[in-house]
Amino acid sequence: MKQAISPQQAAEMVPDGAVLMIGGFMGVGSPHRIIDALVAAGRKNLTVIANDTGKPDFGIGRLIRANAIAKVVASHIGTNPETQKGMIEGRIDVDLVPQGTLAERIRAGGYGLGGVLTRTGLNTIAAKGQRVIEIDGEDWLLATPLKAEFALIHCDRADFVGNLTYELTATNFNPVMATAGATVIAESREIVPVGLISPDNVNTPGVLVDYLIRREAHRVA
Repeated sequence: MKQAISPQQAAEMVPDGAVLMIGGFMGVGSPHRIIDALVAAGRKNLTVIANDTGKPDFGIGRLIRANAIAKVVASHIGTNPETQKGMIEGRIDVDLVPQGTLAERIRAGGYGLGGVLTRTGLNTIAAKGQRVIEIDGEDWLLATPLKAEFALIHCDRADFVGNLTYELTATNFNPVMATAGATVIAESREIVPVGLISPDNVNTPGVLVDYLIRREAHRVA
């Protein structure tokens, strides 16, 4: 059985300066309760690996507004002008990575690969500082693995041993991030007894998950 903890307990585990992977696509499929707890805890100097930084004060954008993030590794920041402002002012270091390359770098980190080869960005500014490898007369960029101290993810359902399922587009980066975090904390819409999730429907096996965020008790008026 996985330990179910509160969002506040999850935030207490994360020190200032930690490297985090946070699931979501413009806030869809993001672990909003954990994000809120990190903001409330006043975390600072975080490095966040994610598809994007959400919108102003929404999703990862809440951490941006709280000045909690020192570095972002993402495929774009176009939906959050506050991230753009922080980059221009030099308060936030932004490393832009093509979306497919970002997903593959995370997968490489989770699967124990030394990197992936891609031609995306070849001969552009995106290739600056990257290693070029020649294969059969063609140049390829070596995209190195990405890992994190914590993977903070969201899922639709979890069971008591941490098996996870996802729903539609809220799946996005969450499953691959679950493979690449040293500590994986999953926030779910509901937690169900073992057996209610068919083995065929398990997207992330419980062996990858360290903690579940417990559900809030429903109050009866």
